[in-house]
Amino acid sequence: MDIEFLRVDLGKTVCSLAGLDASGAVVFRKRLQRHRLLDFLGGLPTCVGAMEACGGAHHIGRYCLQLGHEPRLMSPLYVRPYVKLHKNDDRDAEAIAEAATRPTMSFVAIKSEEQLDLQALHRARERLVTERTRLINQGRGFLMEHGVRVGTGRHVFQKELMRLAAEGAADLSTRMLSMLSDMAIELGTINGRVDAIDTEIKSLAKADADMQRLMEIPGVGPTIASALVAAVGTGRSFAKGRDLAAWLGLVPRQITTGGKAKLIGISKHGNRYLRKLFIHGARTVLHLVRDRSSPIPRWADGPKERAHVNVAAVAMVNKIGRIAWAVLTKGERYRPTALVGA
Repeated sequence: MDIEFLRVDLGKTVCSLAGLDASGAVVFRKRLQRHRLLDFLGGLPTCVGAMEACGGAHHIGRYCLQLGHEPRLMSPLYVRPYVKLHKNDDRDAEAIAEAATRPTMSFVAIKSEEQLDLQALHRARERLVTERTRLINQGRGFLMEHGVRVGTGRHVFQKELMRLAAEGAADLSTRMLSMLSDMAIELGTINGRVDAIDTEIKSLAKADADMQRLMEIPGVGPTIASALVAAVGTGRSFAKGRDLAAWLGLVPRQITTGGKAKLIGISKHGNRYLRKLFIHGARTVLHLVRDRSSPIPRWADGPKERAHVNVAAVAMVNKIGRIAWAVLTKGERYRPTALVGA
C-alpha cells in the first residue's frame, strides 16, 4: 500500500487506523485489537504515524522509531477541534490525521523508558501522599466529633494520634481508641513508603547530571528536578522558556479581540503535579531562606511587597521555570550573576 500518513486512534482494547496517501486521500480504514497493532506496524512501509499522547502512546512511538517510522504524538486537546460532528473511532482517526498535518501543530516529545519509570515513581508518591492526607483529615474529623482538637500540621497530628493510641483519653470510647490505633499503624506504613520513594528519588537525582544542575537553582530540590526531567526530558521540545512556563500553567490567560488584550488570571493548564511542586519550592524560598542577598530571593522580595504572597510565589515559579529550561536545554550550570539587574 502507498501510505504516507498513518493515523491511529488508540483504545484500551481496539484501535482504529486510517491510512492516507501523499495527496491526503484515505487509502484504508481498519480496526485492530491493540495487541496486534505492533505486528501490523512492522509490516507497513516507512510512513508518518500520528496518535494522541495517551496511555501506551510513548511505547508505540518508540517502537515506530525502531521500525523507521516517524511518530507524531499530540495532546488530545489539540485534536478535539478537528472532530467533525458526532464522535466515533473512525472520525477520531481522521481528526488525528488532519491535526498532524497542520504546520503550526505542537507535538509531544516521546519519553524514554527511564523517563516513564521515573514518572511512575512520582505518580506512586503522589498517590501515597493523597492517601495520607485523606487519612489525616478523617482522623481529625473523628476526634472533632468527640471534642478533641488537634493543632495544625501533619507532624503535630501524628504525634497526637500516637499519644492517644498509646495512652488513651477519657472522652474516647474503646472502639474509637482501637480505630485510632489502626490509623496510627496505617499512617506509619504510608510514611515509610513515602520516605522510601523519596530516598530513591534522591539517589537518582545525585546520579543524573541534568538533575544536579537543576538542584543548584534556589527552590529546586531532588523531587522537583526529577519530576521535571521525567516530564520534559531535555526540554528541547519548548522553543523558549516562556513556552515551558505556559505549559506549566504559570502565565495569564488572555482574551484578545479587536486588537485589545485582556488578561484574566493564571491559566493553571498543564502538569498540575509539577506546578504544585514548583510552587511549594518557591514558597520555601520566599519564607524560609534567611539570606536575601542572593539574586532570586532578592528579586522575589519585589513582587512580595507589591502583591499577595501567593501571586509572588507564582511569579517566582515562572522565573524559576524559565531558568530551569535554560539549564536543561543549554547544558549549563545555574549562574546567579546572570540575574543581577533582571
